[in-house]
Amino acid sequence: MKTRRSFIKNTALGTLAFTATPMVMSAAGSLNLQPVLKGPKISLAQWSLHRALEKAEIKGEDFAAIAKNTYGISAVEYVNQFYVQHGNNQKFWSQMKGRADDEGVKNLLIMVDNEGELGSTDDQARKMAVQNHYKWIHAAKILGCHSIRVNAFGKGSREELQSALVDGLGLLATYGAANNINVLVENHGLHTSDGKYITGIIREVNNPYLGTLPDFGNWCLNAAWGSTKNNQCTQVYKPITGVSDFLPFAKGVSAKSYHFDAAGNETVLDYPGLLQLVKTSDFDGYIGIEYEGDILSEPDGIMATKDLIERLWETLD
Repeated sequence: MKTRRSFIKNTALGTLAFTATPMVMSAAGSLNLQPVLKGPKISLAQWSLHRALEKAEIKGEDFAAIAKNTYGISAVEYVNQFYVQHGNNQKFWSQMKGRADDEGVKNLLIMVDNEGELGSTDDQARKMAVQNHYKWIHAAKILGCHSIRVNAFGKGSREELQSALVDGLGLLATYGAANNINVLVENHGLHTSDGKYITGIIREVNNPYLGTLPDFGNWCLNAAWGSTKNNQCTQVYKPITGVSDFLPFAKGVSAKSYHFDAAGNETVLDYPGLLQLVKTSDFDGYIGIEYEGDILSEPDGIMATKDLIERLWETLD
């Protein structure tokens, strides 16, 4: 498969090298050519700090400033659970946009949970779930985000679920399109972690505003939310396969992390293989850090994940 990366490598290298290199004047007035080293674009998912937020050790209103000033990260992904009381408050979201702008932080998306099953086989319940997501699309638009992340949950046979999800996700994507906000499905366990099943639904909906947010973890097929943190899931959709399935539709990537060894390597997930997939694909968005471990503190886990991504990225083709 020809990828963006292979195309670049095979283009006239002399011309590319020159045009990709900034022209910098030295103090003496001579022209110096300095190569640009392009690293990964990294964002911070708010769930990485969920324990501190739940304990009120930090405030959700300060998230952009914390990402920038504590972790050196200039792009963020919000979680609606920390702003439930502000869902319809346009003034609040305008203020949040101002806070992020003041810090030079880019708002990317809102992760939305607990708003009903978009794949409910009950028509009224499904319609209500779709409408419950509207306020988060409005909030995302005010923040300047490109997307909301949703769950493709529902109960029933695979055939019943597929029909319901095509309708529910399709309706929500249509509403998102009218507001220039994407609707992204994340692998969150059960049928949502079946990469081919979910991408088949996305193809059937056939709306460019419906995409994916592949998570490096969360590929457990027989448990809700799909966590693979403790390596105890008995039916796992291979993460490499799942991320590969989702990447053609991805508008974000969630770099889940659980546990690190003394050398700073993630011990549960195949980070070199997963990052290699991302780097050699056509994906050009942000890789969001989502630390979910129990051994390191949340700040240490975030920095360990950031360091690992940056270190590995330089070694990959």
